[in-house]
Order: sequence, then C-alpha cells, then structure tokens
Amino acid sequence: MSVVPQKKKSAAAAAARDIPAPEPGSETLEETPGSADARPRRSKLRLTYVIASLDRLLRRHMSEALAPLGLTLAQFTALSVLDARGKLSNAQLAQRSFITPQSANEVVSIMASRQWITREPDPNHGRIVLLQLTDEGRRVLARCEVAAKEIDARMRADVSREDAAVVQRRIEMFVRNLRD
Repeated sequence: MSVVPQKKKSAAAAAARDIPAPEPGSETLEETPGSADARPRRSKLRLTYVIASLDRLLRRHMSEALAPLGLTLAQFTALSVLDARGKLSNAQLAQRSFITPQSANEVVSIMASRQWITREPDPNHGRIVLLQLTDEGRRVLARCEVAAKEIDARMRADVSREDAAVVQRRIEMFVRNLRD
C-alpha cells in the first residue's frame, strides 16, 4: 500500500507521460459512490498552462534533435532569425531569439568561430557590429530545418491543415496581444 498522497501520485504520473500536472488549486474533489473518500480529479487546465507545457516539450524535442548536429536550440534560433531578417546587431538578435544579450554574445562567438556568421561594423554607427549568415551557416540551418520539420509534423499529426492554420493564427494573435 502506498502512502503517497493522491495529488503527488497524479503529478508524478502526469510528468512521466509528459502530460501537464494540474495547476495548484485546479483540482476538485469528486465523491466516490458508496465511499466517504474523496479523490482529486483534474478540472480544465488554463490555456497558458497548456501552452507552457507545449513549449517545454518542443524545447526538449528540438534540443534532442539538434544535439547530433552539434547545435543548441539557441544557436538554431539565432541562425533562423538571421536567415529571416538579414543583418542584425547583437542586441537585435538577442531580442528576436528570446535570449539575453549575454547569452547572445556566447552564441555569436561560437557561431563566428564555426564560420556560420560574419561580423562587420555598421556603416551608420561606429559602435554597432552587424551579424550576417554565411553560406556555411545556411547549410547548417538547412540540416536543422529537416529536424524541425519532423517535429512539427509529429506535433500536427491527426490535425487537418485547416485546423493547424487556425491554431497558428490564434497563437500569433496571443503573441501580438502580449507583446510590449
């Protein structure tokens, strides 16, 4: 007989299956017919919690897929941002890659040493250095995109194109609504 409280059991079981555990305070008690015992039952999860759970899963799967290619998720994101945006300063890259300027410095140093990016002075501002993707950086990014597309396809399994497009538009709206 286990002495672990039911709430801890459900959280541990959910974590083991990559299912979000109930948020604190989101459980309700359900009476078992013919019993004085009450057991926790998961009520509807908040959307923010489900999105955070998806974010954690995506980060884990992407990190695992990129590791054999010799990249971190931050490096892949930075390469993707530079590919989409062209020349950027370190501060712009950090902001668009969702990392701190200090982390961006580390990512940029590694990418420059691997010749995935170039650094050149901004002709309009003497203290700013512009970063740009090299052909080698584009080749590395192309290999990463294969892994990213496989994860994307797995995530969208059993979801129609139309439904996936609606979900994407809504999530993009959520981002716009929360952007400063």
